[in-house]
Amino acid sequence: MTQIVTAAVLLIGDEILSGRTQDTNLRTIAQFLAPLGVEVREARVVPDVHETIVATLNEMRARHNYVFTTGGIGPTHDDITADAVAAAFGRGVDVREDALAILRPYYAARGQEINDGRIRMARIPDGASLIVNPVSAAPGFQLGNVFVMAGVPSVMRGMLLDVAHRIEGGAVVHVRTVRANGVREGDIADPLGELAKAEPGASLGSYPFVRLAGKDIAYGTNLVARSRDKELVDRLAVALADIIRAQGGTPETDPVD
Repeated sequence: MTQIVTAAVLLIGDEILSGRTQDTNLRTIAQFLAPLGVEVREARVVPDVHETIVATLNEMRARHNYVFTTGGIGPTHDDITADAVAAAFGRGVDVREDALAILRPYYAARGQEINDGRIRMARIPDGASLIVNPVSAAPGFQLGNVFVMAGVPSVMRGMLLDVAHRIEGGAVVHVRTVRANGVREGDIADPLGELAKAEPGASLGSYPFVRLAGKDIAYGTNLVARSRDKELVDRLAVALADIIRAQGGTPETDPVD
C-alpha cells in the first residue's frame, strides 16, 4: 500500500496558549494514528474564538484526510467548539436526544443533577455521529473528516477507542532511531548529509541532547530514519550506526527512552 494519508490536529483553548495547561494530546493522537497508516502533518493551537476556530478548521479539513480537534466541548460558556464545527460545515447545532440518553443515566447513577451545563454537552451538530466516551460519558462527535474530542487527556485517550474503526489508513511510516552517545551533532553532519543524498527515499533527522548523568553531563544526538519502505529503514539503521562508530561514538539502536 503506497497511499499517503495525512491528518492535522487542532488544539483549542486559551489555557494552552497561556501556558496554564501543557498539551499532551498531540503526541497521543500522532502515536495512535501512526500504526494505522496516518501521518500527522500539521498542528495548531488556537484560542476560544469562534471565527478563528471556523477558519482554521476549514483550512485544515480541506488540506488533510482527517482533522482531530481537542478541547471546548465541556459544560461551560467558553466551550464553543461544537458551535464552531457546525458553522464550519454550515450545519445547525442543538441538544440531541441520543446524546442525552447517554448523559442522563450516567449522572443519575451518581446522584447528580443533569443541569443546564451538563445538558449543554449534548449539543451536537446536525448529521454528526457520536464518539463514545468511556471515561466521563459526554460524547465527542465526528462530522465529515473531523473528529471532535475532549481536551482532558485521559478522556481524549478513551474516545480514541471508538475512532480506530473509522479510519481508512495508508502506507505505514517505519521509524528507526540510532542514538549517538558521546557524539556531537556537528561531528556527524557531513556523513549524515551524504547518506541523505544517497537515499532520497527516506527522511533522515538529527536531534541532539544534553542531560545530567550523575555529576557528569552526557551528550549526543538521536539519528532518526523514516520511510514507508521498511527494508530501507532497517538498512539505514545499520548505516547510521557505522557513521557513529566512525566518529568514536557508541551507537544504541532503537533506545527505549
